[in-house]
Amino acid sequence: MNQSVIKALKLLDFFSSEQKELTLSELSNKSDMPRPTAYRLLSSLEACGFLSKIKNTDQDVRYRLGLKLLELGGIVAEQLELRNIALPWMQELCEDINEAVHLVVRDGDEAIYIEKVESSHAVRLHTRVGKHSELYIGSGPKLLLAYLPEEEQQAIIEKLSFAKLTENTVDNKETLRQQIQKIREEGYAISRGEQDKDTIGISYPVRDYTRQVVAALSVSGPTTRISREFEEIVRQKTKDTAAYISKELGYSEAGI
Repeated sequence: MNQSVIKALKLLDFFSSEQKELTLSELSNKSDMPRPTAYRLLSSLEACGFLSKIKNTDQDVRYRLGLKLLELGGIVAEQLELRNIALPWMQELCEDINEAVHLVVRDGDEAIYIEKVESSHAVRLHTRVGKHSELYIGSGPKLLLAYLPEEEQQAIIEKLSFAKLTENTVDNKETLRQQIQKIREEGYAISRGEQDKDTIGISYPVRDYTRQVVAALSVSGPTTRISREFEEIVRQKTKDTAAYISKELGYSEAGI
């Protein structure tokens, strides 16, 4: 671990509703850091927008939390709102089809599973909340990649190393581009044995009031339980559920 980063971030913990502004001396004393070290770390936090400096006089210079934290807090709040809105619908969908339901969002160049409702079957998929996945593997991550702006999408594709998890995992850029083009045309993503052999995943986009895709609603299960006939039922019910969640997030097909 990078100790300098840890020390810098711990300086942020000294700010509170009671102490909204702190001087270099106060932060140095509270953290037991030499003043030059504290100043260097504070300057880095200021340059990144995590702190702002208020200079009342040459002798009275204080730091307060920066707007970058407000921006990041807003992102966290949006994700919490998304989970809170989606969860009841996910539970209803899971009760209806009795297969695992996931909510997947983008996290940088990866996808992360932020919510899961498990089926009652003894045989289950090995997924968990907090799991990260490359954006080219599985129906949910791949759907998120498909709906990114073209320039951003291609930048991510160019960086992929294509580790092959199963014989069905896509292993080259051209095939991936063809697959995400198909996702855009059909409006949903389906994967067969890409992460785990003999499994199927079906995902539909969740949109917010800006009409952007903010998550993928995914249903996953073993192919022994999801037959071709049942697959059509799962597709329609997942599509409908994604639409209900999107509507609660303010999405309207008529636009804004």
